[in-house]
Parts: sequence; C-alpha cells; structure tokens
Amino acid sequence: MSQAWQQQQERGSRASIRMMTWVAQSLGRPGARALLYPICAYFLLGSGAARRAIGRFREQALGRPASWRDLIRHYHAFASTILDRVYFLLGRFDLFEIQVHGLDVLDRELAKGRGCVLLGSHLGSFEMVRAVGLSRQHIEIRVLMDEQNAPLIRGLIQELNPAAAETVIQVGGADTMLQVKECLDRGGVVGIMGDRVMQEDQAVVCNFLGREARFPTGTMRLAHVVRAPVVLFFGLYRGGNRYEVYLESFSEGVRLSHEQRATDLKQWTQRYADRLEAFCHRAPDNWFNFYEFWND
Repeated sequence: MSQAWQQQQERGSRASIRMMTWVAQSLGRPGARALLYPICAYFLLGSGAARRAIGRFREQALGRPASWRDLIRHYHAFASTILDRVYFLLGRFDLFEIQVHGLDVLDRELAKGRGCVLLGSHLGSFEMVRAVGLSRQHIEIRVLMDEQNAPLIRGLIQELNPAAAETVIQVGGADTMLQVKECLDRGGVVGIMGDRVMQEDQAVVCNFLGREARFPTGTMRLAHVVRAPVVLFFGLYRGGNRYEVYLESFSEGVRLSHEQRATDLKQWTQRYADRLEAFCHRAPDNWFNFYEFWND
C-alpha cells in the first residue's frame, strides 16, 4: 500500500497543486473558486484509479455506490482545500470562518509544561493546524513531513511562507527525534499524520470501515519514545469558506510494553483507526487518500 499512495498521490496532486497555486494568486479566492468545478471535472475524468479508489471509500463509508454527483463533490472539497492552503500559507486566515472545538483539551495538556503530539490524518486539511497556532499564538508548532515523498508540498511551503517551512521536521532525518524532543521539552506541539504507510514492515492491520486496512505504527512508536500526551486533530472543510477543527484527547502517553509490544502497537493503532472512522462518517467528502486504502 505504501507504493500505491507514494506513486498515485504525487501523480494526482502535482498538476492540481501547481494549477491551484497559480489560480489563487492570480484571481483571488472568489475568482479562483469559480474555476474549481471545471478543474475538478478535468481531474475526475482523467484519473481512473483515483476515481475508483474514492468511489470505493464512499461505498464503505456510506453503504451505497457513489454517484457522479458524489464524486464531483468529493473532488471539489479536495480542490477547495488545496486552493485554501495557499491562503493559509500566506496568513490570510481572515478570509475564513474557522470554528475550533476542544481548545481546552490542548490547553490542559500544554499547561503541564511537557508539550504534546498532535495526531492527524489526510481527512480534511492538516494545514488547519496553523489555525490552532493562531488561536494560541504563544504555542510553538512543528510539523513532521516526509519531504522525499512530498517535494512539491515542501516547495510550495518554502515559496509561499519560508517561516512556515522552517517549522517542518523531515521524517527519517538524522536529527528527527532530537528536533521532536527539543520542541516538546520547550512545551511545544509536534504535528504528525498517522494514516499512510511508508514502510510495510512498520504497519499493522486494523479494522477500518468494515474492512482490513494497513496503518503505520511509526506514530505510536514516536509517541512512546517521547513520552508526551497525544491529542487527535481533525481539520474538516465544511463548504464555502467554513472549516471546523476538532481536538480530542487520545492518550496521556502511549506505552508499549516489552513483553507484548506488537499487541500494544496494534491496540493503540486500532484506537486511532476507530476515531478516524468516526470522523469519516461525519465528513466523507474530506477523505483525501486517492488510492486503494484496503488490503484487498
């Protein structure tokens, strides 16, 4: 599955991200949004594998086959978040209505002075983590990113907001864990997404929307090593200029016992998959994994 998303996602997003960036900067948000439907139709018709993957996801999440109307709405939600990412990186949060639920959860954890891990996914816009930083301007926020498999995203961040690019921590780097630990020791927040497998030997099979799917264990391993509390994060797009951010307590600290490490990893990862599933039911249009997610 790791090869599937690494190949499909880059192919599917490269042209769309470049196009959205140009449109956003040239036309402004109202003008850019007027072009979203024809752009979506182009990518919907030209990406058979991605279209089938989204159709299958929607059938699993909603219990019925996806119609063309469903698919165009799904692609439109994705295109909207790509477009809006440009404005977020430019600091134009004033263009949006953003509701943040659960800030008290984050405040409670950070008040303990040990920082926390913000665990997200490719459901909705993880870029909304910056909205949390806007709400609590004293918080240091770093984001873990696999730059080798997302060079275009990294380039976009570097071009539009060099300061934001400085907050990115490269996954698998020589000093990755050191940077994570230093941020947490300063009472900061480290964001990471936990739904895409990068290494097949670091994944477990979980039940997700009624079928078996592989989820990475790296996030739980990291949380165990740094001994920090974990807060779930979902930044959902709600149409127009509206976003909702949800913060939920996940764990005071992920613990993996030496005796049953594999079992503990599976239990913690399944717990994450269960919460991801719950939010998929709330906002199915926000599922932005455009590849075959299930093992079969």
